[in-house]
Order: sequence, then structure tokens, then C-alpha cells
Amino acid sequence: MADRVHPMPAPPPPSSSPPPGHDAAVATETTPLHPSFRGARPPSPGTYIIQIPKDQVLRVPPPDRARRYKKLAAPPARRRRLRHACCAAFCAALLLLLLAAAFVGAVYLVFRPRAPSFSVASLSIRGLDALAVSSLTPQIDAAVRTDNGANKKTGIDYRGGGEVTVSYAGERLAAGPWPAFHQAPRNVTVFSTALAGGGVSFPEEQRKRLAAEQAAGAVPLTVEAIVPVRLRFGKVLRTWTVDVKTRCEVTVNKLAAAAAPANRGCRVKVRPLWWWW
Repeated sequence: MADRVHPMPAPPPPSSSPPPGHDAAVATETTPLHPSFRGARPPSPGTYIIQIPKDQVLRVPPPDRARRYKKLAAPPARRRRLRHACCAAFCAALLLLLLAAAFVGAVYLVFRPRAPSFSVASLSIRGLDALAVSSLTPQIDAAVRTDNGANKKTGIDYRGGGEVTVSYAGERLAAGPWPAFHQAPRNVTVFSTALAGGGVSFPEEQRKRLAAEQAAGAVPLTVEAIVPVRLRFGKVLRTWTVDVKTRCEVTVNKLAAAAAPANRGCRVKVRPLWWWW
């Protein structure tokens, strides 16, 4: 008959914890009683903790949503087209302005335009001999001399619609048209125009002064003209029409048909002035 052998229970695994008394002694000697004084557990070997501020974290969308994110983040296509169109228009306008400035500078260097000079050649006055009359109707034939000798390559087109006036002490005596004609470079032209006035009257004091000046042989008159002109460079190139204003101070020896004027100087004004000087 065989003997039965009962298996013996396995011995309990050795416990790594120290005996109760030992734990109490170690806790009493090395560990503070309050749990807040316990230090943090050190990380396991090979583990690092890196702290980055939240505002410096770059969020990258997933690849499947990157295209949609880029489309939403970009400005609208209509706004982009409008911006490109405005930039193109500004660049084109700036380019045209630079080209125009270069063209004007080249024309100035080649032709060197100058303003013409004017003077009064003669005056034939009628209707001012009877100063005692309250209402006068003066008739004046004026011969005006225009000199374009300062321009060697530039001609002047005097357009229609100009006016010539003769006045005394601010009172207009007569007015008439300035004829339209072309003046070539280095040309001097003398033309005559008939001036007419009506309803001219002088106060008593001014009438006496005018009689005294006529007796002395020095009556001051003012001859003014406003003429639309155009410059002609060569045979094709011309400028736009601008108004030229001239004012001549003259003195006549008498208010008669055979008056001899003495020019005291003429001034010329042009607006805009840039293409003259």
C-alpha cells in the first residue's frame, strides 16, 4: 500500500516592508509628521518634464484639414482682386506721370519757350475832345506791336476771342477785339484794331485834371489785352489754350487822331506760367 504525501503550503513571500516597529522608528526619525512637508517623487530614470508657455504653443491642424484652414485664414478672393487692381492702377498712373514729366522736360530743353513782348505803336483817339459833354462815345484805333524774337523754335497761335481795352484813371474808354493770327519764331507783327466805347462820363474834378494833362502834353492811358494763345512746337506739337494778359502804360501828347504814344512799359502774365519759363 502506497503512502500518501500531502503537499505542503508554500511559504509566504518575503515582505519587503520592515517590521511595524522598525517603520515607526524610521518615520519618527527621518520623516516629518505633516504630509505637506513631504517632497515630490523624483521622476523615473529617462523621463523629463518640459514646461512651455501656453501662448508659445504652435497648433498645427491635421493634414486633412490643413487646406480648409488655409482657405479660411486667407483674405477673401474679391478683396485680394480689388487690392491688386488698386495697386496696378496706382502704378500705371505714377508711370504716366513720370513719362509726362520726362516729355515736358525734353520739350523744354529742345525748344526753350519764352513769353512774347508787347508795345503800343500808335493811338488814334476821337470823341474825347469835348470834355464838357456829360456822355462821351470815344473811338480809338490802336496799333499793337507783338515781338516773338525771344523764341527761336517756338511759334505762337493767337486765338479768337481776345479783347483790347483802353482806360484812363480806371475808367474804361473803349474796347475792341484782338485778331486771330499765327506768329512764327523770331517774328515781329504789328496789327491794328478798332476800339469803341459809349456812355463815358467824368466827374468835374477828373475832367479838370484831364484838361490840365492834355494842355501839358502828357495824358496817361492804360492799354490792356487778354488773349487766348497756344504754343506751336514744330509743325505738329501744340499746347493747350491758355490766357495771356498784358498791361501797357502809355502817355499820349493829346487826345486827338494824331496822338503820339510813349510806352512806359508792358507787363505780361500767363497762367499757368510753367510752359513759358
